[in-house]
Amino acid sequence: MLFRRLPSLPLLVLSLVSALTLPAATPATPTPVSPTAPAPAARSLTPSPGLSLELRGLVRLLEEYHFNRDKVTPANYSEVIPNTFKALDGQKLFLLGSDLAEIQARNRTDSLYWNLSTLGKLDPAFAIYNRYEQRVRDRVTWINERLTRDFDFATEATYPLDRSKLDWPANPAEADALWENRLRFDLLQELLNKKTIEEARTKVAKRYERILKNLDDFDANDVAEVFLTSIAGLYDPHSTYFSPDTYDDFSINMRLQLFGIGALLGLEEDVCVLKEIIPGGPADLSRTLKPNDKILAVAQEKGEFVEVVGMKLRRIVQMIRGEKGTKVRLLVQPADAADAAVRKELVLVRDLINLDSARAHGAIFQLPDGRGGTRPYGVITLPTFYGRDSRDSKDQNSATDDISTLITRLKEQGIDGLVLDLRRNGGGLLTEAVSLTGLFIPSGPVVQIKSSAGEVKIDEDKDPSVAYDGPLVVLTSRFSASASEIVAGALQNYGRAVVIGDTSTHGKGTVQTVIEMGSILPQLTRRGQTAGASKVTVQKFYLPNGASTQLKGVIPDVIIPSVDEFLPIGEQDLPHALAWDEISTSFFDAKPLPPASMSLLKTRSAERIASLPEFSLLKKSIDRFKERQEEKTVSLNLETRRSLKTEDKAFRDQATAARKALEVTEAYPFKEYFVAPPPPPRIKAEKPADEEAGEGLAEDEEDSDQRYAKMDVYLRESLRVLADLRQVTTPPTAIAQTAK
Repeated sequence: MLFRRLPSLPLLVLSLVSALTLPAATPATPTPVSPTAPAPAARSLTPSPGLSLELRGLVRLLEEYHFNRDKVTPANYSEVIPNTFKALDGQKLFLLGSDLAEIQARNRTDSLYWNLSTLGKLDPAFAIYNRYEQRVRDRVTWINERLTRDFDFATEATYPLDRSKLDWPANPAEADALWENRLRFDLLQELLNKKTIEEARTKVAKRYERILKNLDDFDANDVAEVFLTSIAGLYDPHSTYFSPDTYDDFSINMRLQLFGIGALLGLEEDVCVLKEIIPGGPADLSRTLKPNDKILAVAQEKGEFVEVVGMKLRRIVQMIRGEKGTKVRLLVQPADAADAAVRKELVLVRDLINLDSARAHGAIFQLPDGRGGTRPYGVITLPTFYGRDSRDSKDQNSATDDISTLITRLKEQGIDGLVLDLRRNGGGLLTEAVSLTGLFIPSGPVVQIKSSAGEVKIDEDKDPSVAYDGPLVVLTSRFSASASEIVAGALQNYGRAVVIGDTSTHGKGTVQTVIEMGSILPQLTRRGQTAGASKVTVQKFYLPNGASTQLKGVIPDVIIPSVDEFLPIGEQDLPHALAWDEISTSFFDAKPLPPASMSLLKTRSAERIASLPEFSLLKKSIDRFKERQEEKTVSLNLETRRSLKTEDKAFRDQATAARKALEVTEAYPFKEYFVAPPPPPRIKAEKPADEEAGEGLAEDEEDSDQRYAKMDVYLRESLRVLADLRQVTTPPTAIAQTAK
């Protein structure tokens, strides 16, 4: 994420994801219908006058300040009601198609905008939620009765792995048919994890009873948060509304208050998703969690698991947080699992995150020189763009200062080139992105910033000194976002670095301002009412050459195959993402690598990718992942699923054995360097005997306490490209002298 202050606006945030955009409401599981026994009556929530004022205030903010304000018209408000349905019931399991038709008929598009923007009427929001709650209560009653009867696990039926793009069941009969298969799916999950059928019934029943309890935590402010966020989402995916409670917990929720597991969490269609891992925290040190993993249930050290699908983010965070040294257990669906039914139970030890462990760190790798010897190449990994702003102590750590220190230490060891690894860097302070770029260029513009009014401001490096002027490679991925994209793109524009990675970086080139609703609605304060806040996109970023980083991200010079290409994790996968565009170039002194030299780098890399065993192993993992991704449904036949589970285990075992064999013969020796005392040993998760593993790359399973894996395919190739770059940019006489 990227933080910035403007003179006339509150805190501005540029981040990889909108972590708290939706408060969540229900479980990611199938839909409702007529119960066979009386259901508990749903509550009937109603809006307060203050919420009506906030609704009108939000619409005004969006129309006056949002960067995309001219592109949204009253006709676009036809999406608000369907989007609210999706926010509450993302997997389309509880609400009915007839519910949507009924509520849309009562709130026609030609009058909806007027009712919301001028009258502040929240009636549609509460009509949707109250219907939703009743459907969930009816469905859980139905589930409890259905679980008492037998199920056929020899069926040839299947269940869709993702219902988000399918239709809601049209009526109660269709919903019952859907839930017949959903319950088979739920029970199969438990049977595959070595539960008896009775144990499976009990566990599934408890899961849906917990969903009912979660409903009781939902209040009027939460309903407004879902609905107002659906309105903000018409403008772009990063604008949102925070209820008072969510706003109060904003910094805590984003960073788990630095106590807990050290992870940034978000909600996607009712499911808690791990958006970012805080470097140096338990989640990072355990090496068992990755971005986009889904947290399905949480348990304390000795308690039972509590289903968190459909639970509010605040409650999930509270369950995960705890005293230092205590344990929390997570039931996780790995993001890279080829089979979406895979579950992993992880145990993490809560801790106060060691911020020194989150700082930049480096290493020197020894690469074969082709003459029987080795040459040293440096790597610096930057987890985030941390630093100080005008409010902070001058003693606070700075990413730029830390990298400058590491560069000095690596240069003292005589490195022949440097890799700047930004693969898992989601952004940070803009000031640090600018000053860090300045370590590699004499001076000049780094980023251009355009306001919604069309005004362009240029942030530039004014320090003529250069910390490192040798061969440079920037390693990126689809998770490199915001400030990372600014640095990678600027260095690429200047011809100062060769960028390597996925086909593009994340593509988030926008910045948001957080505005307290009380500051624009003083009548709320006079009434003594607590107001929420709005996060509104107000600026876009552009590289020195005028190209936006929005949507397209930064396109690497050399591309390495990756599973990331087949995951919906880029900005272009988000609804209403702002378009890519470009502005006039700024004036800067670019010295691009000659086309023939760049072509040589690409050719040599392509030859290695086609021939080296490590890429053959990578390709097998990617092909298997693609194959499973194309399977849109999962079998509900027990024996079929057991067979698939056996096949998956055999594939993982073979991949692990092949990776370990390569480590023995092909790993590059390296020595690590830190700007602070070396981090403590990694916290290892306790692995249940029957744990199901995912289909991730073998290097992610590395058990070493070292910060660099022995067989990191992407880093290894970036080092080889760096060696090639040195050959094409360094005079032959200089290479001959250093080789002596």
